[in-house]
Amino acid sequence: MKVLCFGSANLDHVYKVNHFTVPGETQGCLEYTVKCGGKGVNQAIAMSLAGNETYFAGIIGNDGTLLKDALVGKNVNIDYLKISNKPTGHAIIEVDQSGQNHILLYGGTNKEIDFEYIVEVLSHFSTGDVVVLQNEINNVPYIIDRCYEKEMKIFFNAAPYDESIQNYPIEKVTWLVVNETESAALSGEENYEKMLQVLKQKYPHTNILFTMGKDGSRVLTNNEDVKVEAMKVNAIDTTGAGDTYIGYFVKGILEGFSLVESANLATKASAIAVTRFGAVDSIPSYDEVK
Repeated sequence: MKVLCFGSANLDHVYKVNHFTVPGETQGCLEYTVKCGGKGVNQAIAMSLAGNETYFAGIIGNDGTLLKDALVGKNVNIDYLKISNKPTGHAIIEVDQSGQNHILLYGGTNKEIDFEYIVEVLSHFSTGDVVVLQNEINNVPYIIDRCYEKEMKIFFNAAPYDESIQNYPIEKVTWLVVNETESAALSGEENYEKMLQVLKQKYPHTNILFTMGKDGSRVLTNNEDVKVEAMKVNAIDTTGAGDTYIGYFVKGILEGFSLVESANLATKASAIAVTRFGAVDSIPSYDEVK
């Protein structure tokens, strides 16, 4: 069974500064780094490190060699990666001395996903294969519809959230993956129990994977309701923790683990990730998690 991560690839340009730059000010930066980012790339690498046969589909520009190398280096198949003459999606991130950040996001090639490309990619996958989606590329509803027709198992991570998601065909999704913010926005509720109740009413045929940070995670299907506590660790950077969780939860489901076992596996993986800096660099291997 193959896993396709159809998603975003970003270059994160990170500038460490004394303070956030104000209008009219020119400020020198203390440090500059370029890192691999994008929820699609993060989740693809997490799924590959978890031991899934993982394929990545998305578009990068000629300036995206770093992203391509990162995927290949983590054994993600990039046969369906497309190269464009347009700039790769990227973020310009100011980080001040207290660790707070300002982010300017440019969609770039992540917004160049057209119907023809989607159909071509999906022609290589069939019934029972898995597709993992996020909301950082365009035409996500079309991808969901086509994957549903092919009877693929669809994981949709409703992040980053925007109002358009309310009109997505989520009833066709096998697993809806949300955190507290996304769940509140989709349900219109603030209480965890009410959030889940509304989501199951809206999408009765969709399983819910609800991640709650330090409060753990909840898995809700028509037959089971599972709660798993978070592990107590010394967290130094939570970037990519949710993407790591998804990658390892998919591994558990594909291996036929119970929901509790799958959630526990994902919890352990994300607990390791938050003890390390970075997104891609923080994701553990399956051997580490075991």
